[in-house]
Amino acid sequence: MYKKVLINVYGWMINDWLAAYGEGSVTPQVLLGELVEQLRGADPAVWLSVATDSQLARQLAALSERLAAAGGDYTALPLYGVPFAAKDNIDVAGWLTSAACPGFARQADATAPGVLRLMEAGAILVGKTNLDQFATGLVGTRSPYGVVRNAFNPDFIAGGSSSGSAVAVALGQVPFALGTDTAGSGRVPAGFNNLVGLKPTRGAASVRGVVPACRSLDCLSVFALDVSDAERVAQQLYGFDPEDAYSRPQPDTARRAFASNVRLGVPAVTEWFGDQEAADCFQQACDAWRALGATLVPVDFAPLHDAAALLYDGPWLAERYVAVGQSLSDGTLDGADPVVAGIIARGAEASAADYFRAEYALAALKRKADLLMTEVDALLVPTTPGHYRLRDIESDPVALNTRLGTYTNFVNLLDMAALALPAAFRGNGLPTGITLIGPAWSDAALLALGRRWQAARPWPRGATGQALPDLATDAPSPVPAGCVRLAVVGAHLSGMPLNGQLTERGAALVERTTTASEYRLYALAGTVPPKPGLIRDADGAAIEVELWDLPVGAFGSFVALIPAPLGIGTLRLADGREVKGFICEAWARENALDITSYGGWRAYMASVARQTAG
Repeated sequence: MYKKVLINVYGWMINDWLAAYGEGSVTPQVLLGELVEQLRGADPAVWLSVATDSQLARQLAALSERLAAAGGDYTALPLYGVPFAAKDNIDVAGWLTSAACPGFARQADATAPGVLRLMEAGAILVGKTNLDQFATGLVGTRSPYGVVRNAFNPDFIAGGSSSGSAVAVALGQVPFALGTDTAGSGRVPAGFNNLVGLKPTRGAASVRGVVPACRSLDCLSVFALDVSDAERVAQQLYGFDPEDAYSRPQPDTARRAFASNVRLGVPAVTEWFGDQEAADCFQQACDAWRALGATLVPVDFAPLHDAAALLYDGPWLAERYVAVGQSLSDGTLDGADPVVAGIIARGAEASAADYFRAEYALAALKRKADLLMTEVDALLVPTTPGHYRLRDIESDPVALNTRLGTYTNFVNLLDMAALALPAAFRGNGLPTGITLIGPAWSDAALLALGRRWQAARPWPRGATGQALPDLATDAPSPVPAGCVRLAVVGAHLSGMPLNGQLTERGAALVERTTTASEYRLYALAGTVPPKPGLIRDADGAAIEVELWDLPVGAFGSFVALIPAPLGIGTLRLADGREVKGFICEAWARENALDITSYGGWRAYMASVARQTAG
């Protein structure tokens, strides 16, 4: 059906796919047809279904329609022709959803909004992946369709429950995949397979169309080979869904970044269950963060662990029972995993009184957790305290699974966001991972921290052995929803006295550039700290500026701090873009020093420092 071009696309990231189409030598019809043909011969324990010819053809026809609606400009579709996988507890119209249970499998009538948003951005679903049945497990072994083996060593577990999605990305078969995460299912497999795993704030991405595990806690999650790809997918995946009762609109104060001297809370006491090598790898990560300028603050994790205990020892199991428990308990589901069935059956034992007692306990623990988070910007934890062989899990399937959730189980209960990142490799070649955890709606700030980590300690692309591309990009980034892009020219520049007014409001540095050649810069008289004034003038020059993305909800409080003769207006940049930025009233130049020739405030202040020192 599709012409063979014999291009090895395994290991390609999003930009690789877009670049191939941009060159014009291949089309999605050719490349994706070939990829799907390859996947049909891939491990069936990873891929529960691969797109049929008709399923692929329908998506490609819809992609052509979207391209035509965009006037033929494929760059208007951020994921144009990019393949992805979805965990098989997520509905896609015309595809089976099994949740890894043959007796539960049924064809979906509608596509989950999260998947639909990706398709509308141009992405193509090439298959659905295996999981711990009903998303109950962190091991990747609880499926009648087969055990998903680790991408680095088949004797070890892949992690779960989103095992297939993680391994498909780690092997380079797709550049990204969707999982779900209730207690760590989108982070544990990322840590075991050298991936980035983004666990959004609850409600940031719709979970309508997902087979519930704990509906009030469930999140879609993203697996990617690097932080940039995870961020790009999240930009398309996130969005308020009024038909999902648990969906929430992002507040306009959601921070974009943490300050460069970020404070990271680490466990005051870390439990490793005897795995000294895991402890050593985490210590390497802690040392690396200190080298990056972070302050590591030991904190008491007891309230977090107490909250985690409520997930499986409390009444939240009743949510799993509500979703599928009755069928499991009466034995009508073919292929039900006995460990999963036993866990979910316990949900029937909870009473309404049990629920309210646990809810009150959780509220008290959340208050303690919120207080803990006022001491730090985010938490830094090992993604897991260890990694187990398949035979270990076979002999002790419940206790070892529980250990894996030591630093993941509490996150959704306490309404936090998380980002799993690759860290050091063990002596046996297996990867380890770290996870950054922040308050609700700190997703973008965690991704910015992740970019800092990746820039300092890049890792291979999953298990492919291929190097990651440079994070740097020359293309101007779009302004994120809910932000104002602001050009700063003086005391608010990085490292300058007033920069904290931006960072404390969660603003993120985007790029350093210059204005158009139509401005003059003046050192204003009598300002404390010293400040410049930027005035538009036909006889001007290009002046250095920094662009910051400031949450729109924090914009008013920032502007209120700006004294006369300064204000916020519209600046023209060297490339023709227009952004909000600092301007100065013309009368202020009468007693000011023209410093335009320095090209920017930073160079002028360096000159003043040299003169003072001399």
